[in-house]
Amino acid sequence: MKVIKKAVAPALIILVIFFTLVSFSNPGKRYFEISKNLDIFATLFKEVNTLYVDEVNPNKVIKVGIDAMLQSLDPYTNYIPEDDIENFRTQSTGQYGGIGAITSRIDGKIKVVMVLEGYSAEKNGLKIGDEILKIDKVDVTTLSREETSELMKGQADTPVSLTVQRYGEETPRTIEFKRGKVKISNVPYFGMLAEDVGYVKLTEFTLQAGKDVKKAVVDLKEQGAQKIVLDLRGNPGGLLIEAVNIVNIFVPKGKEVVSTKGKITDNNITYKTLNAPVDTEIPLAVLINSGSASASEIVAGTIQDYDRGVVIGQKSFGKGLVQITRPLSYNSQLKVTTAKYYTPSGRCIQALDYSHRNADGSVGKVPDSLKREFKTTNDRSVFDGGGVDPDVTVEKTPMASVAYILYTKGLIFDFATEYYYKYPDKKFNKGYELSTAEYNDFKEWLSTKDYAYTTNVERNLKRLRENAKREKYYDNIKVQLKELETTLAKSKENDLEDFSTQIINLLEEEIAARYYLEKGSIEASFDDDNDIKKALEILNNKTDYKKLLGS
Repeated sequence: MKVIKKAVAPALIILVIFFTLVSFSNPGKRYFEISKNLDIFATLFKEVNTLYVDEVNPNKVIKVGIDAMLQSLDPYTNYIPEDDIENFRTQSTGQYGGIGAITSRIDGKIKVVMVLEGYSAEKNGLKIGDEILKIDKVDVTTLSREETSELMKGQADTPVSLTVQRYGEETPRTIEFKRGKVKISNVPYFGMLAEDVGYVKLTEFTLQAGKDVKKAVVDLKEQGAQKIVLDLRGNPGGLLIEAVNIVNIFVPKGKEVVSTKGKITDNNITYKTLNAPVDTEIPLAVLINSGSASASEIVAGTIQDYDRGVVIGQKSFGKGLVQITRPLSYNSQLKVTTAKYYTPSGRCIQALDYSHRNADGSVGKVPDSLKREFKTTNDRSVFDGGGVDPDVTVEKTPMASVAYILYTKGLIFDFATEYYYKYPDKKFNKGYELSTAEYNDFKEWLSTKDYAYTTNVERNLKRLRENAKREKYYDNIKVQLKELETTLAKSKENDLEDFSTQIINLLEEEIAARYYLEKGSIEASFDDDNDIKKALEILNNKTDYKKLLGS
């Protein structure tokens, strides 16, 4: 019975907190409804636990109920049980106890895909491409990536051993490590793109993100940077206050960055810059894409609202909701959406309206007819309800089917590993360019590998054939369909050449990572990055830059 009480407690506490948050407007009616449903919930679970034909796992059943209840609100309101607290803290702080290695399951094997610079994994000789067989005495070959990652983590200064199979070696080797405090870098890379253009890649908004970006900008200015590219692509967001601190680098003290508005007055807060800026005049380009969300959108939206820089790339994700955490019993927590955030122009960039679901429970985007117009400092028009629209849109080229399969099956990864051990002492400056001869070697290497794939055209052709048969048109067009199928198959034979640019880019990034880790991979991506090319083009043309900002 104690187990049942322990399992039910989180659900009851969440409901009580929910009651506390919503009961102010009509306390009598809401109190009755919540009290009634709490009673139904408790008695229902009691009867199920007593009568169900098989043994009921109370923790599992209650957790499913909690998750379903919160999922009906939005994807960001979550129950965090005690077992997941450490992972949640890591997301907030960017810190954990470990050796500084990132793994992934590639073609059925757990492999090291990145070694973080300066930590035990690098210092003790772990390499990208190593296949992990055991952690201490535990066989991990059948475990998930998440389970493997948890085994590598632990308290700082504790030992852990990894048994790995390295490419080219007949027998596995065992490497001893001492865990340490690993800090996932908010800024994995900053450097010079050109003689006077600095670049900062921001991938996280954990603690100290503002200080990390500030340090990068100051260092770049000392290196001669007179223009800055701030890359927020793929950054899912994080701590709101760090977004404020990053904006503060480029705008004066005392300027509004973001305001939050919720049902409870205490959640209505306006955040302003509190410190002296680093530089309010330096030309600035902010890169965003569909993976830029939350705090990333606060930074991009605020820079746009003040006409402080040009936003370049693709439309951002559209997450304009604010969450806070509340402690629950048994060391668990509730992460709950309490407000929406608004940029200085007054717009909310939330794209999905979770308060008005469709009949089937799905959520639709805010329709264009309901989007409102707002004005920037220089009277440019911006709109709410759909993420941040870039000032300059760069068309994103979709990954070709052949490039996708080579990447996801780990063939590009494995070739890069073999390349590294073939040329272990290779040196190159910023970036890496694969030669024509080396790409031919890759194609020859692929000839012995299985990488069957289906293109979008093939899938559409299959659907066309099925529809034609169903609607009785097939006999009339089967000859044409067969001819199209033959032509398509012949054309597909040339995919390695037709999409060689994409494949070579992936190879260059992967090979560079073997020699210079994450920094090498990032630098290798610059030459073929259309967003960066557009940023350089605009920053190097003062007239276009000012015109885009309405000045």
